[in-house]
Amino acid sequence: MYRLDNSLVRGGRTIALVGCGGTGGFVAEGLCRLFRGTRARIILVDGDRVEERNLLRQNFYPEELGIFKAQALAERLAMKFRMPVGYALDPLMNPLEGQCGPRWRQLNPGLLVGCVDNAPARVAMHHWTERWSLGWWVDVGNGEEFGQVLVGNRPPGRLEGTFHEKEGICTGLPRPTDQRPEMLLPRPDELQGPNCAEAVVAGAQSPTINQAMAALALEVVRRIVEGTCTWMQVSLDLAAGTMQVTHATPEVVAQVAGVPAQALVYKTDGRKE
Repeated sequence: MYRLDNSLVRGGRTIALVGCGGTGGFVAEGLCRLFRGTRARIILVDGDRVEERNLLRQNFYPEELGIFKAQALAERLAMKFRMPVGYALDPLMNPLEGQCGPRWRQLNPGLLVGCVDNAPARVAMHHWTERWSLGWWVDVGNGEEFGQVLVGNRPPGRLEGTFHEKEGICTGLPRPTDQRPEMLLPRPDELQGPNCAEAVVAGAQSPTINQAMAALALEVVRRIVEGTCTWMQVSLDLAAGTMQVTHATPEVVAQVAGVPAQALVYKTDGRKE
């Protein structure tokens, strides 16, 4: 069993959360709880403003209506947990000035958590991971009563020798958007149907799926940080009451990346198999 290398997170203590809506708002608060008292720096990224319909199921309050979601959460959570929380309005922009100060100008996240519900935002993160070195990318998505968490960090061409047999650790997995390339394409409902918030109002989405997925995503983050995570994919089905896990193995990655499993493994003598 291979564990995901947690030194990649320790080496870059910035945690960037992209998407602060249905799932992301709860993940943001959970990240503050997980990393409170550490030297971690948390930055929230979302360009949407809080709307009336968001109050039904998202982590916002009436007094925050009209404020940018990332800003509202960052200011409230920084005060609540007495820790620095930064914010930005776009994945490709530098964070805003303010209480965060200039130290947020350069993002090099050890951990990127994506909680977006549209293809353009995932495309931005996909390109973001090509511009900066990255520890791990944890991507969260959901439908009506089901959801998935995918973990990765590297393009397919940079996966050779990422499974270290002697230490039992994995330093590289295909990015979530390489595991599921269809996430980069707009869905039909994205083009003409309701968004996530509207779906809940219309009764087309469970009002609790976001909290459930936030809890699952935070469990993945906790395991990565503690060095106990062996998961590459986790799916949750509320209707069936089931959770399925895909462990990170050379065989699984070989199927996704289209490379021989032997090329992914470093043997005990330090050579690729």
